[in-house]
Amino acid sequence: MIWSMGDSIRHVLFDADGVLQDLPGGWYAAMEPYLGDRARDFLHETWSDELPMLAGRGDYMPVLAASLEKYGVSTPAIEVYDAVWKNIVLIEESLDIVRTLKRNGYGVHLGTNQECYRGAHMREVLGYDDLFDVSCYSYDLGVAKPNPSFFTRAAERIGADADSILFIDDTAKNITGARTAGLQAEQWDFTQGHFALHALFTKHGVAAA
Repeated sequence: MIWSMGDSIRHVLFDADGVLQDLPGGWYAAMEPYLGDRARDFLHETWSDELPMLAGRGDYMPVLAASLEKYGVSTPAIEVYDAVWKNIVLIEESLDIVRTLKRNGYGVHLGTNQECYRGAHMREVLGYDDLFDVSCYSYDLGVAKPNPSFFTRAAERIGADADSILFIDDTAKNITGARTAGLQAEQWDFTQGHFALHALFTKHGVAAA
């Protein structure tokens, strides 16, 4: 692709969950076989416990094991983790758009909040390291979204001016964090349909077809 002086967006930074991938049936349903109607309470508690690990501080597996024990779950933590946290379905139409953007000359990058175990699964098993030019996992950057520092560090890793990067995420507070850091950003999730994502790209002058 040949860039003109009027082009501003040269990179697209994608969130993962809700944009590129899904957990079938949702987190609550996935935990119900282990916790029944306590699944919601457990998940909100463990997500809070997980926050430091999203920024690369600590090991989530013993934390999860302690939480499961507290709730009386005898299934090993690694077994629960593999059944729930790694139960990821790729949204192929989203991945096709990533590939098209790459063919059209854009830098395509991943910007996601993950602790190291799920991040490693995404990188190695799901193949994200091969798909994206630059991967920005929160555990690796040392800071998590929506902190604007996540996006500043992501732009530095990409090696681009913040305002040349368009960020796509399904969460409003992450969009705010990205814009605070100087990125252009739009909120979208796959349930809105990919026609809506294409409309956002058109709004920013991005050739995604």
